[in-house]
This record gives sequence, C-alpha cells and structure tokens, in this order.
Amino acid sequence: MKVENLYDILLKCDHKVSTDTRNIIKESIFFALKGNNFDGNNFAIEALNNGACYCIVESKDISILDDRIILVDDVLKTLQKLSAYNRNQSSCYVIGLTGSNGKTTTKELIHHVLKINYNTISTNGNYNNHIGVPLSLLQIKPSTEFAVIEMGANNFGEIKFLTELVQPDIGYITNFGLAHLEGFIDLNGVIQGKTELYNWLTENNRNILINNDDDEQKKFMNDKTVLFGKDDNSDYVFEQVKSNNVSLKINDVIIETQLYGSYNFSNICAAITLGLENKIKLEEISKSLKNYSSQNNRSQKISKNNSEIIMDAYNANPTSVKGALESLSYLTNSKLAIIGDMHELGKVENIEHQKIVKFATGLNIDKIIFIGSRFKKCEVNFKNFYFFNDKTDLHKSNLKLNEKNILIKGSRSMRMETILNEL
Repeated sequence: MKVENLYDILLKCDHKVSTDTRNIIKESIFFALKGNNFDGNNFAIEALNNGACYCIVESKDISILDDRIILVDDVLKTLQKLSAYNRNQSSCYVIGLTGSNGKTTTKELIHHVLKINYNTISTNGNYNNHIGVPLSLLQIKPSTEFAVIEMGANNFGEIKFLTELVQPDIGYITNFGLAHLEGFIDLNGVIQGKTELYNWLTENNRNILINNDDDEQKKFMNDKTVLFGKDDNSDYVFEQVKSNNVSLKINDVIIETQLYGSYNFSNICAAITLGLENKIKLEEISKSLKNYSSQNNRSQKISKNNSEIIMDAYNANPTSVKGALESLSYLTNSKLAIIGDMHELGKVENIEHQKIVKFATGLNIDKIIFIGSRFKKCEVNFKNFYFFNDKTDLHKSNLKLNEKNILIKGSRSMRMETILNEL
C-alpha cells in the first residue's frame, strides 16, 4: 500500500497508533513489529479484537485472515516512512534534540514552556530510538504547532538516520559526554556521532541552537544560529544564581525552579531561549518553570524521613555522575551519595569507575556508597566510602542512611530507585 493511503488511514484513526496488544489504544492502527523474542504478526487478530481498527503486517498468511489487515514488505520501514510523511504534511515547527545527558529533561522543559502559548507535542518518555522517534512523529496532527522530538543513539549513523526522519526546523545538542562508549569508543566518537544532527541542519539550511559556553559546539555556528549562555556575546545571556535549586537571571528577572543540579542550568536556559524566540513573555515562562517538577527518577526530589532525596536513577555515565556528585557537594547539611555501576562503557569501564572513585575523594560529601561489581573492583580504604557488590549486601550491612541530603544514581539496569525502601 502507498504511504499516501496509509496516511489517510492514520487521519481516519486520529493519529492513534499501537505496537503492543497488552495496551492497545482503541480505534488505533496496530503495527506488527518484530523483536528478538516476539513476532507482532502473530498478534494481529488479538489487536483487532482488543480494539484496533487496522493492522499492518508483513506476513501474507496473517493478512488474508481479515480485510482490516494490511500487508506490507517491512512493518518497521513502513512505520518509519509513514512517520516522515506525516511530519512533512504538517506545518508545525519541529525541534530536534540529542546529546549525552539531559535530553529528556530538556525536552520536557521545552514542552512545558512552549505549551504556554502553543499546541505542543513531544516525545513520550524517552522513546528516542528507531521505533520511538517514528511513534513520536505520528503524534503530530494538523492542529499541532510545535513538536519537540528527542533522538538517542549508541552508534555512528543513528542520529543521521533519525534526523532525516524528523527533518527538524531547529536542532540542539545538550552536551557531549562519556556515554555509550561501546559504540562511540571515546569522547571524539561521541562528538562525531551527536554532531550528525548539526551536520544535517547545516546542509539543509536549518536553524541551530547552541550554548555559547560550549567551545566544541561553536564550530557549527552559521547565520541562523541562536546563541545562549553565560557568555556576553550570546543572543540570550543568563547568570546562575546561588541556590539549593537551580535559579538563574536573565534581563534582571530571576527565574526559580524546583530542579536540582548545576548541570540542569543549560537545560533550563535552552527552554527559556526557545520560549523567548517564539514570543512567549518572560514573566509567563518564569511562572511556568517555577511550577515544573521533574519525575521518572530524573533529578526527582522526594522528601522522606526528614531527608531530601535526589532520585537521579534513570541512567548514569561518567559525565553525569561527576556532575551529580559535584552538585551534591555544594549543598548544606549532611550529604550521602549512593552510586550504582555505570554500564555500556566498553573497554574503558574499569578506568572510568576508578576515575569516579578518585574524583569523589576530593568532594565535600559525608558518606558515599558504591554499589555493583564494577565499583567493587575499585574499592579503596577511604574514610566514609563503602563498597557493596549489590543492593542486598547493602541491606544486610545495616548501614545507617539518614543524612539530610541523599543522592541516588546509577545505570538503568541497576534499578537504584528500589533503594528508596531502605531509607
């Protein structure tokens, strides 16, 4: 079936799309995707029975079972092709985001600001890969005015591919950090992979948003670049205000937020810049950001037993762990950090874990607990440092965890948020 005909069906289904029969959206199109351990083709009839209007499959035997089942050569490629077509049918302004750290928080902040004045959609959660990005693009309706699309990658060529689907009007890279080194090898590889976004924007004469404090990104500046940062040469100049939460000043207006960590400063600045660029009043932006609170274990603040817990356990890499530890060290009152192993670091995983332990010795933190087999290899006899193979060993130790400020951070597979029950 031609993509134009599929687009007509998408409109008929009001842009509702499903990929999992366990949570079918009523009157949606079901895309029968394949995975390592499942074949969505086998669930097409179940999807229809559960409320889907149409199913897209690549199995001829399944396609003849119901006239609402549509046969294609490749379901995933069809999903991607339809998403790009849908994006190009829209007149909405598309913002493309990538980077090593802070993508999802920045995406949510931008969405939070733009929705003050505009009909805005954004990536759901961190659905930022070759499946998640197309699903995000299919959310764009004729009434959508702004779309904020997050793009992730762990190898070369992936950002280029996703950018070609997204076709962003403006792009922003949050930062370059030591993440996904199994694919990118080193920091130079990360820079090469992430700047595939800026390369596309430059080649296609689109806009670029750049933090003027980041020298590595400045080389991509063109006459359509919007600059923000502490640098006086920026189009939008920000000053960080000392506070336990991230506060900043622009145009003599102080903007307070509920966000923790100096690493969130540039994330907030990017959202404010895009709001101002699109004629949203600074006073309205300030009011909106003051009410924004992070969720889903991303710098999320939780009060428990007279302690302020910073739950930053969605993911971790050397750059983000250093930033989180450093921000904790600046807080007043007693401080505890519980840090889990960092994954996907390839050949340098031992070195990077050792660097974190060494870095932590110079910080003003009362107690640091390291959890996981990788950190256990780095065990040193340093005051108030504790090393455990896993969370069970921590539990058995009966170590008191009652400091006033507690940071919890680690890679997603470590599920560090479960430690909350121990506090």
